[in-house]
Amino acid sequence: MSEGIVVQKCSGIEEFQRCVALQREIWQEEDLEVEPVTLFVVAAETGGQVLGAFDGARMVGFTLAVVGFHEGTVYLHSHMTGVLSEYRDRGVGRALKLFQREEALGRGIRLIAWTFDPLETRNGHFNLNRLGAISRKYLPNHYGVTTSPLHLNLPTDRLLAEWRLDSARAVAAVNELTKGQEDAPAMIELPAELDGWKQNDTAQVAKVQTRIREEFANWFARGYAAVGVRKTATGTAYLLAPWSEF
Repeated sequence: MSEGIVVQKCSGIEEFQRCVALQREIWQEEDLEVEPVTLFVVAAETGGQVLGAFDGARMVGFTLAVVGFHEGTVYLHSHMTGVLSEYRDRGVGRALKLFQREEALGRGIRLIAWTFDPLETRNGHFNLNRLGAISRKYLPNHYGVTTSPLHLNLPTDRLLAEWRLDSARAVAAVNELTKGQEDAPAMIELPAELDGWKQNDTAQVAKVQTRIREEFANWFARGYAAVGVRKTATGTAYLLAPWSEF
């Protein structure tokens, strides 16, 4: 699906500036708070990643990651990934993540982490099912309430994705050897009406957010992890299972 797309490391002010410009083109918000070119420079020079996806000479997507350190382990925090709307659903995001994984493993880095909105179940499917990440931590209002219309003036709750790059789970997922998970000991379900409510009923979205915040916190406190996403008869569910591997 990503035929003709080349992913490579970005370098130099010109390419970093293209990443900054691409943020505005992708999100198209009047008051968008873009990450400045200086952050891309620092990330590239201190062991992070600035990756670009190119269709010929045109940059159509990018990934920005910075170095993290947790419990004695160096890892990458993947802060931002964006793909132009006309190139979505063509495998560009996956190509960026797979390149990101190979580049990190080539330097002996075995973990990449990032945050995502649990209300965006397509992202949950991509992260947990397609990449083989897991989530064990819920971050309430992680970035504060923002002016972005995408956030609906709601708390910016996030799940933390942990991508253990050389785990059996991740290897199977990136090589497309896994089948869709049909069952799990626990589920957290989001209603099918959620996408419609995001357009016209923020109060209902807020109720869903409050409910799932409590449910995730309860299951994570019991040692469970979110390990998959699947459709149900009435919506979409996160699948949870006991997790002690890491």
